[in-house]
Amino acid sequence: MKFDVAIVGSGLAGLSVALHLAETRTVAIISKRALKDGASNWAQGGIAAVLDSGDSHTQHIDDTLVAGGGLCDEAATRYIVEHGREAIEWLIEQGVPFTRDDSAELGFHLTREGGHSQRRIIHAADATGHAVQVTLEEKVRAHPNITLFEHHCAIDLITSDKLHGSKNGQPKCYGLYVQDEQSGQVLTFAAEHTVMATGGAGKVYLYTTNPDTASGDGIAMAWRAGCRVSNMEFIQFHPTCLYHPYAKSFLITEAIRGEGGLLKLPPEAGAAAGKRFMLAHDERAELAPRDVVARAIDFEIKKRGLDYVHLDISHKPAEFLIEHFPTIYARCLELGIDITKQPIPIVPAAHYTCGGVVTDLHGHTDLPGLYAVGETACTGLHGANRLASNSLLECVVIGRACATDIAAKEKGEVPYLPDWDESRVTDADEEVVIAHNWDELRRFMWNYVGIVRTTKRLERAQHRIALLKEEIDEYYQNFRITHDLLELRNLVDVAGLIVNSALQRRESRGLHFSRDYPETLPKALPSILTPNRRQ
Repeated sequence: MKFDVAIVGSGLAGLSVALHLAETRTVAIISKRALKDGASNWAQGGIAAVLDSGDSHTQHIDDTLVAGGGLCDEAATRYIVEHGREAIEWLIEQGVPFTRDDSAELGFHLTREGGHSQRRIIHAADATGHAVQVTLEEKVRAHPNITLFEHHCAIDLITSDKLHGSKNGQPKCYGLYVQDEQSGQVLTFAAEHTVMATGGAGKVYLYTTNPDTASGDGIAMAWRAGCRVSNMEFIQFHPTCLYHPYAKSFLITEAIRGEGGLLKLPPEAGAAAGKRFMLAHDERAELAPRDVVARAIDFEIKKRGLDYVHLDISHKPAEFLIEHFPTIYARCLELGIDITKQPIPIVPAAHYTCGGVVTDLHGHTDLPGLYAVGETACTGLHGANRLASNSLLECVVIGRACATDIAAKEKGEVPYLPDWDESRVTDADEEVVIAHNWDELRRFMWNYVGIVRTTKRLERAQHRIALLKEEIDEYYQNFRITHDLLELRNLVDVAGLIVNSALQRRESRGLHFSRDYPETLPKALPSILTPNRRQ
């Protein structure tokens, strides 16, 4: 199959690229599951942008730089922030039903989240991602130049050096191999431009707010194709994930704290039960950036032997909570928790991959023909810690910039691409082994490469990853591929990138906290890993 542009991933970044390109290009959207099954659909809080005269680009930039621990790329931050309003206006034009407030300048309600000095989060109640995803999905499905391939799993990129067997010169990306999950058939997608928009890698950890699709596919594929990655040690752990045996990966939005939610110790804390603890960790208390709040919760849990802490907003009027947080209210009520009367039990969980494939502000990677956007990419916006609600903004701004760059190029030719070769593989009845390896990886990443790290733990993880990679590579080369094998292969690669980046950083900064190197170095430098292209 041949398209002008192949987009891998169906979240806000991928759909933004597709819709901006579809008038002049044929576009394929390759989605591992249904379009709505990615992380964008799960985003609750909203999108940060300067939309009020009491706010300013300078304030938004400064808030981002502070949260980013000195590691944000200032030029990238300025570009994305300054294009924020037009990104929001484009979403409004598409029909996204943001929550109204007739007294506000733009006519929409703005909330505030941790790390922000102003109310600048435009939202659709507490299910912004879902509202945006549903709106754009409807547009995408209706467009004649966009072809959707749902339940199709990307395998690997096709590059010129693989085609010609030569390592000389600059390789180019010409498309990718994709497995149709229903038939098991491997398809060849030829495309002059390929866009990685597969999201992050939260599933590399045992506890995550991410959907099951977040297995770092785009990062791993780009790395294997020869692209650099940056800042992979900075994994944001969301401070407030619902703690309940029947609540899988349910996130409690940052906006709860922005609207006055308080973190308190639960009854299991004994005499300290009900006590607020954030002021003992940071003067900004509950409105401190996520890395500070997550470490504070982790500290209190470990210090007191707790399983969770409480997030309490029951002091607010019930009508206010039901209006502003209907999704959270309904889900908690299903589980027997009435947030208008009771605190919410919460724990930190892996949430956002701040690093990723190195790109510029048009999504260009090191590999001509290959772009990366959204959580898969590292533009430099997030630095050492993503400021709340900047991620969806980045998706729209860079998605549009990527599409503009592709649209400005003259159409070229793609050489003949060979079909996938399965002649040397056999079926393997090894599902139990793959499941065991998957579980082992996620557990030791949680235990050894979590919120607080040590060199010894990182080295243990590195050793285990090397053994797993050897075994998985053998499976990949000798047995017929499966969805689980492909995801595990990508997760093992991404885990290695996270650990190697963490070992390279001999300081504590933002989301990376090392007991062996607790100080922050005077100069902030990104951690950049370069693949060995001769492999």
